[in-house]
Amino acid sequence: MDIKIENLTKKYGYQKAVDNISFNVKTGEIVGFLGPNGAGKTTTMKIITNYLNCEEGEITIGGKSIKTNAEEIKKHIGYLPESNPLYNDMPVIDYLEFCAALQGIEDKFIPGRVREMVKVCGLNSEKHKKIGELSKGYRQRVGLAQAMIHDPEILILDEPTTGLDPNQIVEIRRLIRELGKEKTVILSTHILSEVEATCDRILIINNGAIVADGTAESLRKKAKGNEVLSVRIEDGDADTIYKTLKAISTIDSVDFTDRSKNRFEIQSSVGSSSKREIFNVCVKNGWVLTEMTPSETKLEDIFRELTLN
Repeated sequence: MDIKIENLTKKYGYQKAVDNISFNVKTGEIVGFLGPNGAGKTTTMKIITNYLNCEEGEITIGGKSIKTNAEEIKKHIGYLPESNPLYNDMPVIDYLEFCAALQGIEDKFIPGRVREMVKVCGLNSEKHKKIGELSKGYRQRVGLAQAMIHDPEILILDEPTTGLDPNQIVEIRRLIRELGKEKTVILSTHILSEVEATCDRILIINNGAIVADGTAESLRKKAKGNEVLSVRIEDGDADTIYKTLKAISTIDSVDFTDRSKNRFEIQSSVGSSSKREIFNVCVKNGWVLTEMTPSETKLEDIFRELTLN
């Protein structure tokens, strides 16, 4: 099911938590929703799930407005809220059976769905324990299981890997990737490496407004300024190499990163590349060029640039 959001605005008093945002999410797409605390991520996700009312703007899911088809649309959504509220006194199996019944699954299919969720969420060793006896990581798995128990077409996951250890995070990422082949998935997280490993597309929200929308690669291309190269040159005097590099017309700046090993960080002029000129200078002077690595713009740097006010 596709999700289409148009001019969505949410106010708390005079403060705009979400400010006139619009975006689409297609079936089979996993979208990472990023932003600093208080940016509007959770509010947006709550409105999509109809936990909060859509007051201004429009959200259509599967071509139907949530304003007029809320109850029908809810059946197609699985939601893992950030707080992950659970009934601590209930055993895991009983809780999942309860959630399945709430989602309208026929009684004869409930045991099978519970067994499947126990398996895919790695809960087999803990399934007979009370939820309150579980570690935070296993409670998070129970939350994921309840979100998926009714096999929804849309998954809204708010910080799905919070509290999980590295092995569990890898497993949940793999699970989300598999689910994303057939479902529409929106997940929020503060772990930027998780977004790159899991998501097809990234949305960055800041102060209630969408400030970036695209793949990790497309965001890097947009954010790239001057070419930056890490270079190591052997068989030459460090100061002589430095002066020679500075004299290249396409180079804007040269800095030592390790003088003893003739390592430099070189920044090219806007719109220019210096790789060929550096190579030619090394050949001309009989120097050995042992390293020339472009510095990749990190997603963390893009995030900071877009969200620091």
